[in-house]
Amino acid sequence: MTSVSGLLEGKRVCVCGGSGGVGKTTTSAAIALGMAMRGARVAVVTIDPARRLANALGLEELENEPRRIDPAHLGPEVAGELWAMMLDPKRTFDELIARLAPDPQRAAAIMANRVYRQLSTAVSGSQEFTAVAKLHELAARADFDLLVLDTPPSRNALDFLEAPARLTSFLEGGALRALVRPTGLGMRLVGRGAAPLFAALRRVTGVDLVSDLGTFFSLLGGMTEDFAQRARAVQELLRAPTSAFVLVTCAQAAAIEEAIWFRRTLQESELPFAGVIVNRYHADGIAEVQPGSVRRALDGRLDSELARRVAASFADHHRLALRDRRNLEALTAELHGAPLHLVPQLDDDVHDLAGLERVRRHLFAAGDDVAGLRRAQREPRIAGA
Repeated sequence: MTSVSGLLEGKRVCVCGGSGGVGKTTTSAAIALGMAMRGARVAVVTIDPARRLANALGLEELENEPRRIDPAHLGPEVAGELWAMMLDPKRTFDELIARLAPDPQRAAAIMANRVYRQLSTAVSGSQEFTAVAKLHELAARADFDLLVLDTPPSRNALDFLEAPARLTSFLEGGALRALVRPTGLGMRLVGRGAAPLFAALRRVTGVDLVSDLGTFFSLLGGMTEDFAQRARAVQELLRAPTSAFVLVTCAQAAAIEEAIWFRRTLQESELPFAGVIVNRYHADGIAEVQPGSVRRALDGRLDSELARRVAASFADHHRLALRDRRNLEALTAELHGAPLHLVPQLDDDVHDLAGLERVRRHLFAAGDDVAGLRRAQREPRIAGA
């Protein structure tokens, strides 16, 4: 089996996708750790609301900006740098508004608007939108060789992947242009059509939604083109040959089916698929085991009760191994020779740096050279940066 580092040669972005509960966050961190050990400057970013990444790296929490993991914590064998962050959608929204607004007063007015506060905290898709904004920001920086993104479970990850296109379509559409038109015609039309509903809301809540919407869109004004430009740039980045999508799954049937679906979706979307990592794989290398053969082999070596327990445990493991082998055959047929990496079932959960190191060893071959990787990664820049 080749090293995962081969999948990432010449890449600047690695997107890890897959269904929930398959070890995707752990795998993302292990990939980042492995590349840092080979001399690269790596930032691992999670947009999963679970905080497992910080715990695995020995931190209580992660912030909205990349934070370098203390080299003393990682050990002297890490030749590069490992950085980590967890996306904060509200803070990212605020920072983007502050950056794009023509002056601090306009930025403060937008952030104080009730429509904006709802949009930046509770509206479905705000996480994906801010992930697009953060990816644009980090990829435009020259100080990281590789960005590793840990995405939400795959159906939500698809929302993340499609967010740039949806955002571009919305921001460049006629509906929004009508709403931000200086004449206010668009908002007057909205106000007439929805007057009874908005009036009822105003009586109950005291919020003049028509007024707030009008103020919000007028405040945005020419900033919508900046939003659209970033969305287009990220869309180009995700499709560029310097990006790699790595599917993470386990060997259970439902997760394998999800991985197959996601792989086909990547193909249809013309996104650069790199390979699959299968976590928690049970393997014993035995094709058939006759009932009672293990128990008979242990007779005379262990006492009767212990021999029974050992034989029962082996039988359970063998059944899992046969199941995983069948499921893996279905996945292998779908991949048509694409890279496949197996991480065996470990004795316990990965919750610290030592556990990450165990996963890393299964993903990376010893002695990989990253000298050419850093040169290749520093050259390409994100479109529009």
